Amino acid sequence: FKELAETPELASEVTVQPVDILGVDAAIIFSDILVVPDAMGLTYQMIEKKGPWFENTIKTERDLALLDKNIDVEERLAYVLQAISLTKKALNNRVPLIGFAGAPWTILCYMVEGSGSKTFSETRKLLYTNSHLAHELLQRITDVTIDYLKAQQKYGADALQLFDSWAGILSHQQYLEFGIKYVKEICDAINEVPITVFSKGAYFARKELGELNCNTIGLDWNMDIKESRNLIGNEKTLQGNLDPCVLYSDFQQIKSKTKEMLRIFGKNKHIANLGHGVYPDVSPEKVKCFIET
Repeated sequence: FKELAETPELASEVTVQPVDILGVDAAIIFSDILVVPDAMGLTYQMIEKKGPWFENTIKTERDLALLDKNIDVEERLAYVLQAISLTKKALNNRVPLIGFAGAPWTILCYMVEGSGSKTFSETRKLLYTNSHLAHELLQRITDVTIDYLKAQQKYGADALQLFDSWAGILSHQQYLEFGIKYVKEICDAINEVPITVFSKGAYFARKELGELNCNTIGLDWNMDIKESRNLIGNEKTLQGNLDPCVLYSDFQQIKSKTKEMLRIFGKNKHIANLGHGVYPDVSPEKVKCFIET
């Protein structure tokens, strides 16, 4: 996985494949959200069947010494930016190219925990025992992420997306303090291209998400469409939100569920999508059925 993400020619090839094979309306650069802590000096490995693993973690102020300051993001993440350049040429303006990054809260979860987790209890403990350190780390991640997204735009990304995969593990109040605050800073800094914010599980913060200086809010499959529209308002585009597991069902049911989703969203400001990523064992033909429907 890391070899794919870090080899521009391969990352570009993988990015273009869904456009050629499935006929999607946009390409999203093949990369990983963890390239940001990697660039900051906290390297990680991808371990088969276990996912990402960091040898070093940030648990105390002393651990901040593990991170590099004043890094040249364009130099450290040159492989992603080269992949974007190559992909833009390969796409030849057939469809837009989307770049992305992880939201600061989600990146902090991995930097503190060292891996994925069911509870992220080490990370959540930090919010109670050393909130100052949490904010210091969140700010550092935010600064690097802004530079990274601006570089993606410079190298050819037509739109950007921010993934807050672990937003849903916080309380409403905590997400305002440790999540949205930093997402807002990023959204305010990106004004050259459209930006989408996807905060998985943060159903409690949809009103505040709607107030962000972004173009699109992604909805996961647990977020009621009509309720979300009422909370977010009519100015924002909504993206989503078919349950990815619908793609395990037969073609008829995929068509039916997709049409039902489209009907509820209506005709205004909706990007049809899943409510999260495609699972590895889903048949590409089922994905194609969703797209064609």
